[in-house]
Amino acid sequence: MARHDERELRDELIALRSEHRDLDAEIAALELASAADQLHIRRLKKRKLAIKDQMASVEDRLRPDIIA
Repeated sequence: MARHDERELRDELIALRSEHRDLDAEIAALELASAADQLHIRRLKKRKLAIKDQMASVEDRLRPDIIA
């Protein structure tokens, strides 16, 4: 993998982690609200899971395949 590609993947991973943290904070705040919109919270949780899958995919591309 070229250094440029690796750097792009690392930058993407940083952005995804940041978005994941932001969603986590938003979900926590909404869950504390007395009149929380449950549909909105479910959508945010779904988005958070999708981001987690994207992070795993990027991490897999960053790790070299090791054949034992």
